[in-house]
Amino acid sequence: MAVRYVWKKWSWRARDRGCCFHLGRTNFPFPLVRASTTYGDAFEFRVWAHPLSFQIIVIHIAAMRNTAVDGQRPKRKFIVYVDESGDHSLAKVDESYPVFVLAFCVFYQGNYVDNVVSALERLKFEKFGHDIIILHERDIRKETGPFKFRFKKQKEEFIDQLTTIIADSKFILIAAVINKRALGPRDEEDSNPYHVALRSCLDSLHALMKEKGQQEVDTHVVFERRGKKEDRELELEFRRICDGANDTAERLPYQIILADKRVNSAGLQLADLVARPIGIDYLRPAQRNRAFETLRPKFFCRDGRKDVGKNFEGWGLRIFPEPTNEKPR
Repeated sequence: MAVRYVWKKWSWRARDRGCCFHLGRTNFPFPLVRASTTYGDAFEFRVWAHPLSFQIIVIHIAAMRNTAVDGQRPKRKFIVYVDESGDHSLAKVDESYPVFVLAFCVFYQGNYVDNVVSALERLKFEKFGHDIIILHERDIRKETGPFKFRFKKQKEEFIDQLTTIIADSKFILIAAVINKRALGPRDEEDSNPYHVALRSCLDSLHALMKEKGQQEVDTHVVFERRGKKEDRELELEFRRICDGANDTAERLPYQIILADKRVNSAGLQLADLVARPIGIDYLRPAQRNRAFETLRPKFFCRDGRKDVGKNFEGWGLRIFPEPTNEKPR
């Protein structure tokens, strides 16, 4: 006959070999899959079956649905593509665009493969007859190279289709804007706007991965190569931040990939397209910015997907120097 037990509020902590639950005066151990303690939350259960029954085991596994199986980590779900807008040098500031923007586009791998890549390829074949074209925001804006349209209507149709692809693509946007004119004296390690923006974006990325239960997965972060010296500095700073020089002082499991500029990557091209509209919106907030409005629902929000397009300032979009009225993280 089934025995009635009541599970009181308990705090779960994973162990390598197993775990023991306490039900009133009764303790029972059974092996668990290996998982991180960061999955452990406080739960309250009421169980009406014998503690060794199959039903309880199923409930417990469901509560730990993000944990690994057979000692393996959770399956990798995301891929991150990065690009920037503006010059990160402080030696000379372009007064027409005195900001540096770093943008992280965080794609769900399945949607990226099945929808994003195919949509961009389809657009290229339709408009240019081949898919060798690489989409650059600057070339499109200035109508150079293959983007010299004979008629204004042709450009408008192309922009409309490209905007629709971006709007329909399921990615989460993280960005940092550096106002180089307002950037005051900083410590030597924080003097490089690129490094300031990189740390901000990696901190926000880690917060997002925690929300998605992916904080222990070695997610790949793809950058475009810029030059031997710049690439070496970027890789060193990336690894320094991931080794603990971040807001949480945790080791971050992210892997940097440096891609050649000639690589025809849909993710890198979309990252290139979204960076400048963010900078323009910061510089001219009163100006109508269709591109930024398309991106607004993409930003990583403080309240998750409950308030899409809201409460992303200071969270998925961070400004440096930080505004005095910005909410702390």
